[in-house]
Amino acid sequence: MQAAIGTPSQLAAAPRGLTAGRRAAPLPRSRVAAADPGDLADNAEFEDKRISVNEAAKQTILTPRFYTTDFEAMDDMFSLEKNPGLPMEELTAVLQELRRDYNKRSFVRSELYASAAAALTGDTRRVMIDFLERACTTEFSGFLMYKELGRKLQGSNPVLAEIFSLLARDEARHAGFAHKGLTDFNMTLDLGCLTSERTYTFFKPKFILYATYLSEVIGYWRYITIYRNLQRTPDRQTHPLFEMFESWCQDEARHGDFLAAALKARPELLRGMRARLWGRFFCLAVYCTMYLNDHSSQFRHLYEALGLEVTPFCRHVITQHNRSVQRLFPEVPDVEQPAFWAALDRLAALNSAAQAIDATSAPTWLKRLRTLPLLERAAAECVRLYLAPTKRCGSLDVEGAGAYRY
Repeated sequence: MQAAIGTPSQLAAAPRGLTAGRRAAPLPRSRVAAADPGDLADNAEFEDKRISVNEAAKQTILTPRFYTTDFEAMDDMFSLEKNPGLPMEELTAVLQELRRDYNKRSFVRSELYASAAAALTGDTRRVMIDFLERACTTEFSGFLMYKELGRKLQGSNPVLAEIFSLLARDEARHAGFAHKGLTDFNMTLDLGCLTSERTYTFFKPKFILYATYLSEVIGYWRYITIYRNLQRTPDRQTHPLFEMFESWCQDEARHGDFLAAALKARPELLRGMRARLWGRFFCLAVYCTMYLNDHSSQFRHLYEALGLEVTPFCRHVITQHNRSVQRLFPEVPDVEQPAFWAALDRLAALNSAAQAIDATSAPTWLKRLRTLPLLERAAAECVRLYLAPTKRCGSLDVEGAGAYRY
C-alpha cells in the first residue's frame, strides 16, 4: 500500500506540520488490530536510537496515513447471506493464488545489509532512513486494516476474510523487512505505540476499496520501475533492499488483482456518474501526492542516487498506472495531455516554495500566513486538474463498453 490521499484542496503545497482535513480521532486499542511482533520482525538485540513516536506519528498532507473504515458496512457489502448473488468466482481464484505464497522465502537478508547501511553517509544515508521509515509505516498501516477486515468478515464471507488475512500477511512481511532495515542504521520504530498514537483517517468502505486498489497498483509500478532501472545500472544499487523490489511488486500486483475483483463484485462502484467522478478524484489524489512527494528535496536525492531522474520517473509511473487503472475505472484523468504535466509541475513548485517557508526560523503563525497564497493557488490548480479532459473507459465486465474520450 503506497499513497497517502487528501481532499482536492489538501493536495497542494502544505508546509511540514500543517495539517488539514477530516480525520477520525485516535482509536482505542480495541478498535485496531494489535501488532504481533512475531508477524513483523525478529526480536534481535541491538543498540538502538528510537525514532520518537511524536516524529513518526506526525502527519502532514503528504505523509503516509493510517486508515480505518466502517467495518460493519463493509460486512454488509460482502455478506453472502445478504448478497446471495455476489459473484465469487474471480475472488475464489485470487484466494487460491494468494494461498500459494510465492514470496514466502523471498525476503531473506544477507550480511550485505549491515555493511551497506554502514557505507552510506550524508544525504544518501538520511534519505534511506526516511525511505525505510515511510515504507515500514505504510505497510504496517495496511497490515492493521487488512487484519481487522479479515477478522470482521469471517462469519459473513469466509473467502474474503481469508484473502484479507493473507494480504495482512504480506503487508506484515514488508513492514518487518523495512523495520529490520532500520536496525542496520541503529534505529527502530515503536510500532505498538505508533498504533495507538497515530491519527486514523476515516474512509467509507467504497473509498477504502478505491484508495487501496490505486495504492497497490501504483506501488507495483514504482517498485518494478526502480528494480528494472537498477538491473540495467547495478553500480547505482546503493542498498541490497532494492533487490527485493521484484518480489515486493509481485505482492502489490496480486493485491491489486484482488481489489479489482472486489470492486467488480460490486458493479455499482464502477457504474454511473458518481463512480466516474470518484474514480477521477482518487486517481488525481494519488498522482498529485506522488508527484509532490517525489519532487521534494529528500526523495529527489534518493532517485538521483539510484540513477533516476525524478520527473521522467514520475511521468512513467503515472502513465503506466493510468493505463492499468483504465481497464477497470469508468473514468480516469487524461495524463497524455501536456497541460496535465504542466499543472503538476506548478503544484510541485508551489510545494517547494511552501517547504522553503517552513524551513525558515519565522514564527509558526507567520509561516502559515505566508503559505496561504500558495495554498490558494494550489487549490486552484487542483480544481483545474479535476475539470480537465478525462478518458471514459472501464472494464467490459462492468460497463460493456470500450474506452473512448470526450
